Amino acid sequence: MIVVIVALLVVIYSVIVPFTKWYRKRAAIVAAIDKLPGRKAYPLIGTTYEFFGVDRKDLFKVFEKVVTIDPYIARFWIGPSPEVTIMKAEYAETVINSRKNLDKPFSYNYVKLWLGEGLLTSTGGKWQKHRKIITPTFHFSILESFCGIFSEKSKVLVERLSHHADTDTPINIHTFVTLAALDIISESAMGIQIDCQTQHQNEYVDAVYEISELIMHRILRPYLAPDIIYRHTASGKKFKKCLEILHNFTKDVITNRKAAREENKRRAVAPKKRQAFLDLLLDANEQQNLLTDDDIREEVDTFMFEGKENCTIKCNDNLFSLFLKGHDTTAAGISWTLYVLGLYPDIQQKVFEELKHIFNGSNRSATLEDLNEMKYLERVIKETLRLYPSVPFVGRILSEDVQLDQYTIPKGTMVTVAIYFLHRDSRFFPEPERFDPDRFLPENTVSRHPYAYLPFSAGPRNCVGQKFAMFEEKSVLSSIIRNYKIISVETIDEIDLMAELILRTHNGINVKLERRR
Repeated sequence: MIVVIVALLVVIYSVIVPFTKWYRKRAAIVAAIDKLPGRKAYPLIGTTYEFFGVDRKDLFKVFEKVVTIDPYIARFWIGPSPEVTIMKAEYAETVINSRKNLDKPFSYNYVKLWLGEGLLTSTGGKWQKHRKIITPTFHFSILESFCGIFSEKSKVLVERLSHHADTDTPINIHTFVTLAALDIISESAMGIQIDCQTQHQNEYVDAVYEISELIMHRILRPYLAPDIIYRHTASGKKFKKCLEILHNFTKDVITNRKAAREENKRRAVAPKKRQAFLDLLLDANEQQNLLTDDDIREEVDTFMFEGKENCTIKCNDNLFSLFLKGHDTTAAGISWTLYVLGLYPDIQQKVFEELKHIFNGSNRSATLEDLNEMKYLERVIKETLRLYPSVPFVGRILSEDVQLDQYTIPKGTMVTVAIYFLHRDSRFFPEPERFDPDRFLPENTVSRHPYAYLPFSAGPRNCVGQKFAMFEEKSVLSSIIRNYKIISVETIDEIDLMAELILRTHNGINVKLERRR
């Protein structure tokens, strides 16, 4: 009998002690989080009730209303999980500049299924190793070699737009720009021409679009988070099919490129002057043998994603990661800039005059030197990215407690830097809703807080391809503006913002085009 009692006490002790420790820790987290400004939270659902029944196109408006309960910080409870949103440069510096808080939120796991452990999604030692390898590949001479690709694809875009110029029918310019950006990033990242601007059907391009939509669909439905549930849904089955198409495509590209390089070595053929990002990764790997084929695929895929959306390293994962970064974010930046220029004809005219001066009436392609001379256009792009950042939010998981003024944010909390709202801090940008490119004159930026403007994030995990993105945007924009006058058909108050993976509008960015005489 005594043995039974002792055994029972041991079992009770082994349950109660861990539970007590967990409860105390949990109570401390709840107490710390609930000191922050935020709406009333309820058991199980937290503060998610604010979004119940809200249409997808209205989510951003509701979020804006909820998050701005305080100018600089707000807390949410996503069920039992805390999330803190920050909108202050000083807070962003503390979180983003840390070399410890490098982990990204759980939602990045959905992207990771596509990109693998590339720069966008990897953490810790792997991220540091890959970042060290990739950063040198974006040096000046490589960027210069990409200018030819920018110009070639921009010419195709200008030709396609000619069929819609001088009409009363507006077009969604983002659709056209996105296809051009895909053409640019596919040749820059993988060295292949997919010609999606001129070919109406492309299995790979279709899969890129569909998987992006499927990821967002899953993020907005927490009940689809468990893989065991998601894989049996119609959405999960579509995701699996898209994943196979994307990964097989990139694997084939890598295999074929490696075989071609070996054949060229055997025949003593000199490498091409214009090298793709994939070639640079393969060069680095031949010299140091640090990457697997999966690493390379991940990084190329990431480059493609961030360029598709704006700005990961197993060989395969890196290729895809770059593809993802390389087209959407850049396309968004170009499209928003065209929209803004269409709203402000005087600013558009100043950009046009700058381009006339640089090209002196010539219709030639832009060189890297030309792109560097586009100072006013660059300021316009930067001011556009201030008001409409391609990536409006970035997240981190805290690996240690963080002090933000009087608030202690506990370890393990998801912190979101709301770049869209941070860019509207009147301390650094007076009259923040006013469009003023001269905010980015050198004399106006020298004393500004370095974390008040984060279009490419900042700190250790900033966008490695931001120079590439800026040159691409200048090249595409200058080609369009030299040929067409842009007229936006909707005012700022008439557009419905959708802050998803990328900042979009519900109905696209609609403009009219007039040929320049």
